[in-house]
Amino acid sequence: MRSTFRLLATVKPSRYLEPGNPTGLTGLFTHPLPRPTLVYLYSQTLDKLRAFPEHSAYRAATEALTNHRLKIVEGIRPPGYEEWSANAKKLLEEHPEVFNTPKGGVDHDNEKHVKTVHDGRSFVRTIVQPEVDERTQEWDGEEVPTVQEQGSKADFAALAKGRPGSDEKTVEWVQEPALEARQVEEMENQIGGGLIEEVIQVAEGELKLIDEMLKAKVWEELEDKAEAGQWQYFARDQHTSGTQEPPK
Repeated sequence: MRSTFRLLATVKPSRYLEPGNPTGLTGLFTHPLPRPTLVYLYSQTLDKLRAFPEHSAYRAATEALTNHRLKIVEGIRPPGYEEWSANAKKLLEEHPEVFNTPKGGVDHDNEKHVKTVHDGRSFVRTIVQPEVDERTQEWDGEEVPTVQEQGSKADFAALAKGRPGSDEKTVEWVQEPALEARQVEEMENQIGGGLIEEVIQVAEGELKLIDEMLKAKVWEELEDKAEAGQWQYFARDQHTSGTQEPPK
């Protein structure tokens, strides 16, 4: 049903979804790269859950759901994924210093490409700085730098991007290919959580919730014991016969 909203919001169906286009839900726009985003979020979630004891009910339930959805997401690959993956691995192996800037070391390209590892998977986050038109900015009373000062700052920034010695080549990181529209729809149907943008929002929320649950130590016994039967499952077959019993 939710995928119908997206179709109604799109003027002309195409092979790929256009990033930023309306999804049919107010305030929710088409995500540019839902697959790598979900893999990254789910891998972070699994990493954070390891801080919980194995007997934690929250950890067990969240791990099961996350692994289930991660398997679905990883099982659907966009056209050209294998070639992109091989080139990405080669780039990481040939230029490890660009993606692993040490503390106090050379800042390659203002740390634009940052490599992280979560749940045994390597990710490269590309930080894109939005271009700001200074003509549209409100003056805050500070002195505006002269053209010469601006030029000197630009020179220093360019110099900081260089590598030690005479090697000054740059590395261009290519994003993972986009999923086709039919693949996005297939992923949505398998997950069953609405539009893929909604699934991403849920994953982002879960990642924040984990920190709160860990801080609260939800696996510990309550200081004030609950009344007898307070947490007993309200089985539906108390009123309707033949209803399946809840899982133990």
